[in-house]
Amino acid sequence: MAVWRGPRGIEVEVIVLGKAARLRVTQVLGGRRWHVANCRTIREVEQHVDLADLVEVIAFPAGATLGD
Repeated sequence: MAVWRGPRGIEVEVIVLGKAARLRVTQVLGGRRWHVANCRTIREVEQHVDLADLVEVIAFPAGATLGD
């Protein structure tokens, strides 16, 4: 699933609750992850973080190197 990170420890990830996709917003503070919101729309996410500050986290397969 897709994951984006922002300032102040904010993380936004796509999850599935029941049969519906949601955007889960969490924040890491003091080494602990806190649940902020489960959003249905991007507009709801905007209430918690400026979308322009988010960067996508791309997971590479273990052991992958450039040129593979």
